[in-house]
Parts: sequence; C-alpha cells; structure tokens
Amino acid sequence: MNFQSKIIDWNKLSAWRNALRASGKKLVVTNGCFDILHLGHVTYLETARNHGDALLVGINSDASVRELKGAGRPVNSETDRAGVLAALESLNGVCIFNDKRATSFLAAAQPDVYVKGGDYTLETLDQNERRAVESTGGRIVLISFVPGKSTTGLIEKISRL
Repeated sequence: MNFQSKIIDWNKLSAWRNALRASGKKLVVTNGCFDILHLGHVTYLETARNHGDALLVGINSDASVRELKGAGRPVNSETDRAGVLAALESLNGVCIFNDKRATSFLAAAQPDVYVKGGDYTLETLDQNERRAVESTGGRIVLISFVPGKSTTGLIEKISRL
C-alpha cells in the first residue's frame, strides 16, 4: 500500500467512513496538530488504535495550528504532517480539517471511539466535540501521554542549541 492513499480528502471523508462501516469495522478517531512527530505521538497513536479495528487521525490545517499554537507554528506543513502520519502502520487514514476545533471533523467521521490525551477530562473536553461523538453513539476514551515527550518541549530544546 502507498502511504499517500491513506490521506483522505475532506470531501471524501463521509464516503470513506461509510465504506468502513459497511465492512463492520469499529472506527477509532483522534485528532491534533502532530507538528513534529515523536515517541509520545507514536505511543499515543498505537494505544488509540488498539481500541478498535481502524484508526483515523484528523490533523489541524496550518491555519488552525497557528490559531492554536501561535505564530511560527506549525514547523511542518499540513501536507508533510499528513504524509508522515499516513506512513505509520497503526493508522488507516489521515484527514486535514480547517477548523480550530474538531467538531465538524468528528461529525463527518462519526467515530465509534474518540480518543483524547489524558490532559483532558470529560468535563474539560470541548463540549461541542463531545456532543458530536456521543450524538452518533460513539464513546470517549482518555489515554495518558508519555511523560516528558511533547512537541513544545522539543522546540524549546532545539532553540537552546
């Protein structure tokens, strides 16, 4: 399989999801910036994948990363970030979304399981995202991060060199 075939155009996401549903597979979804891929990311993604049959990752567009993280981010372009993620064995699909929040992405993806990092609780999770998942029967799973592994930490370390 060509990793580029795992990059799903926004306009084809619903059809991709419908095909997966027709095959009877349980879809796990997560999202984030995934700017500089590191051990924390790949551990998190593998753990997420183990909650179902297929893993879809939504990544924030370059514009939405700038809204979330500020000027100078992302370090890597959305197409580069999507390509690197798509090359991972644990992923079945990657989709770029333009909004700051993942609500529209989640409504289109209709996950059976939505995975978020352990820095969230059900109460601190964006409630519109939560409703988008729960309204289609999905459940939310919170998994812990690998301590000491973060993109922000890597950028700070590089800037000190």
